[in-house]
Amino acid sequence: MDSGTVRRSSPPSSSGGAKRIVREAIWVLFMVVFLGTVLIWIMMPTNTYRKGWSVSIRAKASNSTFFGNQGYSMLMFTFPVLFIACLGCVYLHLGNRPSELQVGKNGKGSNKGLATWRRPALVRGPLGIVSWTEVAFLTMFVALLVWSFATYLRNSFRSIDRMGTRHGDKPWQAKLEDSGLRLGLVGNIALSFLFFPVTRASSVLPLFGLTSESSIKYHIWLGHIVMVLFTVHGIVYIIYWIVVGEASQILMWQGHGVSNLAGEISLLAGLVLWATTFPRVRRKMFELFFYTHYLYILFVIFFVLHIGIGFSCMMLPGFYLFMVDRFLRLLQSRSRARLISARVLPCDTVELNFSKTPGLEYTPTSIMFLNVPSLSKLQWHPFTISSNSNLEKDKLSVIIKNEGSWSKKLYQILSSPSPPDRLEASVEGPYGPASTHFLRYEKLVMVSGGSGITPFISIIREYIFMSSTFKSMTPKLILICAFKNSSELTMLDLVLPISGTPSDLSNLQLQIEAYVTRDKDATTKSSKQAQAVRFKPSSRDEPLSAILGPNSWLWLGAIISVSFVMFLILIGIITRYYIYPIEQDINSYPTTPRAILNILVICVCIVIVASAAFVWNKKRNAREAKQIKHLDGSTMAHSPDSGFYNAEMELESLPHQSLAQATNLHFGERPNLKKLLSECKESSVGVLVCGPKKMRHDVAAVCSSGSAGNLHYESISFSW
Repeated sequence: MDSGTVRRSSPPSSSGGAKRIVREAIWVLFMVVFLGTVLIWIMMPTNTYRKGWSVSIRAKASNSTFFGNQGYSMLMFTFPVLFIACLGCVYLHLGNRPSELQVGKNGKGSNKGLATWRRPALVRGPLGIVSWTEVAFLTMFVALLVWSFATYLRNSFRSIDRMGTRHGDKPWQAKLEDSGLRLGLVGNIALSFLFFPVTRASSVLPLFGLTSESSIKYHIWLGHIVMVLFTVHGIVYIIYWIVVGEASQILMWQGHGVSNLAGEISLLAGLVLWATTFPRVRRKMFELFFYTHYLYILFVIFFVLHIGIGFSCMMLPGFYLFMVDRFLRLLQSRSRARLISARVLPCDTVELNFSKTPGLEYTPTSIMFLNVPSLSKLQWHPFTISSNSNLEKDKLSVIIKNEGSWSKKLYQILSSPSPPDRLEASVEGPYGPASTHFLRYEKLVMVSGGSGITPFISIIREYIFMSSTFKSMTPKLILICAFKNSSELTMLDLVLPISGTPSDLSNLQLQIEAYVTRDKDATTKSSKQAQAVRFKPSSRDEPLSAILGPNSWLWLGAIISVSFVMFLILIGIITRYYIYPIEQDINSYPTTPRAILNILVICVCIVIVASAAFVWNKKRNAREAKQIKHLDGSTMAHSPDSGFYNAEMELESLPHQSLAQATNLHFGERPNLKKLLSECKESSVGVLVCGPKKMRHDVAAVCSSGSAGNLHYESISFSW
């Protein structure tokens, strides 16, 4: 075995080969459905689709007394995407678990063409740091919108010129109205993608190598596109109504077809939400931005009431998956997490340690959302998980830097001379990448600024686990961290866990270059010492556990599929035995009541199925949770002089001495990133950066240069 490669040795397994075959089959099926869906989107504005394909499919799907026209829309737009989501759940379930990850070189065997596409293409600009892949997909998406709008206009303008106008409008007036209509249709296409990036436990994003955290910028881009299109759509229609003398249409709520007033309410909610998303407002008044985002509920409800459930089926899949995820997060957030201890560092930093069940596994760089009711009952804040589920089976840790009003209050409470005996907290997550792709590089360079070191702590601990488990050399690790003051050097104490760390770190090839920019020497280091805080157990607190158990992906797929099938059955029964006897023509039933019925049935089905799955798994996890509670209770019975307590509180040990030997301190200077990165001559070097915007831009600029073909850039930045 190569000295720079670590792999889990296991005998050949027929089940492993079968899993691989099944995964490949699922991938092929996914690509067929995905490409077919893309083809439908491309062909949708053409006459070939509208007068050929659509007519033929509607003739078979829309005559049913169970669904009507809605059946066609669900078949064409809703079912394929939800089917892909369920396929993704099975695909991810059959994939490698965190404990089965491999580390090894990929520089020679990797696809250099794909690596080139991942390189930064744009570094400084309104879109931030954008790779060539992102530029390509963004260009294709904008091309789809432009193609759809242009094709719609070309065909409809030809029809107006050839057949004349309706309602006695002049040709230019009819074209103005049609332009507004087509803008709305194109906006609906963009809206269909809006909720995918913010579905945290998404089974769709990992199929494209994405996570919700890394996709937030796509949500921002899509949000701006959606609001521009819908705003212009509304303005064009208002101008049209005024020009033709029908200003009263602005307040019309029609029983059938499009409801104008509902659309205006939806647009108004969207505009208020949109106004708070711009960087200046978001940074200075984050709470205003956060709370106004809940207007998305009004936006979506009145959007559905505006166009009816049939046209809404185009955007329904993304929002459906988001609702499933949001309700599961709500159920998880109702429990109180078992917070067992905290470390308060002199650099205004706190490490919180939660009890967890051994079955809860997560990948490095995962995050979780934390709520502390004593600080705010409504605020949830994302934090990087610094612990490692392989190395620390019964504990989960997060690091919180004092950088805002919420974190400042938390630090003041825990650093006080008399900290509380118990701190009530709730958790959502963890959320993280489906695989740890950074383990494939020959060398890994991690560049951080300030609290940006936190995601790299979990990576280093993963390498500690790998080196101690396989007793072999791991790929080289270089941590370049910049701090403002000497007191912040104490954050390096968090790189290694206090307990459970292997004493032999000789196989870990770790080099730390720590830069203190404002202090000239170490004499200015703070005299304050780290403080350990223990919390007393409570019978209401529960160890953190996987919300849907160890087979969470399968459970998620079951929730999505079962709830949607239940929705189809219930809405079919309501349509056949309630709507049809009244109207005889189900397609003439009033739009608003039908939309409300569908919204209610969707919500009821998701609540019933997700709640049943949650309760089932919660009961199954109860036994394991009781064991953890018993263990924590016995731990608290130890006196402060016991060996266990001393091991927990001791901040200086042999591993930490080894860490100190691997650390080079630089005072009064900033890291020369270009020089440090250019010294990496290995064929495959992963470059991860987490820190200020300028630091990310500087690293991206180096990695995007023509002479840095061996550098593979990735930014870890949580921008919401």
